Order: sequence, then C-alpha cells, then structure tokens
Amino acid sequence: MDSGIIEKLCRIVGEEGVLRTPEDLAAYSYDGTFAEGVPGAVVLPETTEQTSEIVKLGAQARIPLIARGMGSGLAAGSVPIGGGSIIVCFTRMNRILEIDEENATVRAQAGVVTADLQAEVEKRGLFYPPDPSSIRHSTIGGNIACNAGGPRCLKYGVTANYLLGLTVVLADGRVLKTGGKPIKDVTGYSLTSLFASSEGTLGLITEALLRLLARPLHVRTAMAEFDSLADASRTVNAILTGGIVPATLELMDRTAIVCIEEAMHLGLATDAEAILIIEADGSDESAVVREIEAVGRIARESGARAVKVAQNGEERDGLWKARRSAGSALARRAPNKLGEDITVPRSAIPDVIARLRAISARNGLPIVIFGHAGDGNLHPNILFDKRDPEQWRKVETMMGEIFEAALSLGGTLSGEHGIGVLKRPYFRQAVGPVSYDVQRRIKQSLDPLNILNPGKIFEEWE
Repeated sequence: MDSGIIEKLCRIVGEEGVLRTPEDLAAYSYDGTFAEGVPGAVVLPETTEQTSEIVKLGAQARIPLIARGMGSGLAAGSVPIGGGSIIVCFTRMNRILEIDEENATVRAQAGVVTADLQAEVEKRGLFYPPDPSSIRHSTIGGNIACNAGGPRCLKYGVTANYLLGLTVVLADGRVLKTGGKPIKDVTGYSLTSLFASSEGTLGLITEALLRLLARPLHVRTAMAEFDSLADASRTVNAILTGGIVPATLELMDRTAIVCIEEAMHLGLATDAEAILIIEADGSDESAVVREIEAVGRIARESGARAVKVAQNGEERDGLWKARRSAGSALARRAPNKLGEDITVPRSAIPDVIARLRAISARNGLPIVIFGHAGDGNLHPNILFDKRDPEQWRKVETMMGEIFEAALSLGGTLSGEHGIGVLKRPYFRQAVGPVSYDVQRRIKQSLDPLNILNPGKIFEEWE
C-alpha cells in the first residue's frame, strides 16, 4: 500500500488502528472458507465519523474498501479480490450504545459480538432471537450484511426481521441514517431492508437499532433418533403440518453424528441414520410441555426409534453443543470442506436430500447433511482434499449440481451465508435476468466507482 495512503489512514484512526505488516495482513486474508486474498492494509475505526473519513479517502484514491467483522463468513464475502484493497474492520466498534426496555430496542455498534448482545439484553428480561452457529464469534454488522439466521429462525425469523434502523456510511462518505423506534414506519422506501443481505457492497454499516422481544421463560428440548434419513426428513413436515411451530427443528445425518461424537464424546447414537433436535419455548410452561410431547408423538409415528427429552440445562446444552459443533467436527474426516446453505420449500426437503445423496454417490465424494430443516435451510458439506486437483474438479461440479437441485425444486442459493465469491457464478440464474439487472443498477447507483467490496455477488462490472 502506498505510504501516503498509510499516513492518511494513521491520521484518521491513529497508528495503532492501521495494520500493515505481512503477519497482520495474512491474518485478514481469509474468512471461514478456504478462499484467500491479501489486503494492502487493514484499518480499525472506532467511530462512524472515522469510517466516513476512511471511505472518503478510498473514493478519492479509487481504493477498494472491504467491510469485515470477525471473519466468520462462509461465502468469501470479506476476502479481498485483487491487490491494493483496504479492509475496514469493525472489531473496535464493539459498544452497546443503548438498551431501551420501554420500547424493547437495542442500539449497538457493528462490531458487537452477537452472543454478547444477547447476554446483555437477557439480563433485562429481553430477547434477541437470531442465533447463527457462529454466534460467539460473529458480529451484528456481519449478521446484517449476510442477513444471518440460525436454528431459531424457524419460529422467530432472521436478522432482517429485527432491524428497525441503521447507520451506514455510503460510498462517497456521506452518513445515512435509516428507520427509528416506531414499530410502524412506511415513510418512503425501506432503506433499512435494502442493506440487509448487501454484503458490504452498498455501504458500510456502523450502527444498528434492533427490535427485541420478551425472553421466553420456559424451554424444552428433545432429540429424535431415526434409522432412516428419509423418515427424519418427512418428520419435519409432519410436525409443521400438525400445527406445531417449534423454536428450532434441526437435522443431522449419520456422518455428522459420528464426527461430532468422535470429537466431543456427548453420547450421541452413532448407529442412527439421522437425528432431529427440536426445541419448544414460551411463557406458559404447561403449553411448552404439551408442545414437546406432541412433537415426540409425531416423531414416533413418523418412524423415530427413540425420542429423548433433555431433563435439565446440562443435557440441553449438550444437544446444542453437538449441533453447533457439526461443521468443525467434519475436519476429522477430510482436510477441507465446502459448506453450503441451500434453501428449499419445506415440502421439498425429502426430495432435495435424496438428490444430495445421489450427487455424492455419482461424484464419489461425501456430502454431509445437517441444518435448519424446519425452514428448509440445509447445509450440505462436501468433504475433500483441496491438494488433489481431481477432487477439486469434482467439488466444482458438485457445487453446480447442488445449486441446480435446489433451484429446480423451487429453492434458492442461500438462506444465511450470502453470495460472496463462491456463489457468484450462479447468482444470475437464481434470481433471473430482470432481478439481476435491477440489483446491479442499485449497486451502480450507490457505488458508481465500484469501491465497496468489488467482485462480490455480481459476476462482472460494466
């Protein structure tokens, strides 16, 4: 990076807020995927005003700017493409600015870790539902940029459902403030919604105003074991069409179960073909108990060989430790994995699982299946060794086949990870030419110089 640019960045945020040694740059060259790209510099602002000055400098010098939180993304959305870019990392903007109990809102900077925000509001009897698997090391800004979900989104919805307002630095350095505390606001276009799922391509999110709920007082969690993955997938629909909307309804196949048990020793049934983790919550304890009992009855009628209800917090924590460890545990089976998050209508879950298994058999590489089955958001993970060119060629083929399977069943490319780089070649096909053109025009309107996270989402720039 040009020394003059480094000097100007240091004037904006201080010497300690600019990283440029090879070791520092290497640490910011990757995310939760295997993609890599080294930035020219990393800058860590502490305020919206500093972020605005950084963006103005980038616009003046035509330097790409890439927003980053904790780097937990799974679509290479915060990985630099090409050289000479500046990563704007928001980890120093990690303050909760206000918890308004009367209006049930929280205002937080973009770098606040999601689990930390949840813990703080729960001390007040409030509840922030979005719970991505990376909850302990992902940030609110990153969650908004990718519209993160998590197990609880079946009942409670995704991050965008809790956005009331944003502070965003636009590509020319202007500061845009959207929304506010009123519950109903239909004054003009919904600019707040526009920045959800934008992956840092339209502006840099520095603060968010989020809606909160009352914290559920009672929770019951159950695990259902199946000898058939098809029975497990059909049970998902049976529960939901039975008039029950649990807080979570998660699925894991045998390979995921075995890998987790080998790594964690949690007592999972490694001979089961699949398990479902189902959780009910609410303010009425008797109603929650009735709901989890009904879930168990439906699961048994649908082929579950056993249904176990957690008897205490320790057992419940063990079940969720298992589910949240699914991705990392797969490292025991292969040096690399490509984790996707296709989404299909819930009626298509059995069909898409059958197609995923056929894709795996046809190409000779394992596909491990787990995810938020209750809302049709599955995480098929391809296990492979990237050092083997033949395996990598198969992975590229399998990616296309997985996306094609989802699209052909009325689904889409992503439920929470975003498009980034990895899904970029399939984006136009997924949304159609008209939607693709409209979205690209929005990008061009807000970022005419294409300095905000260039090379992400869109395949080309004209």
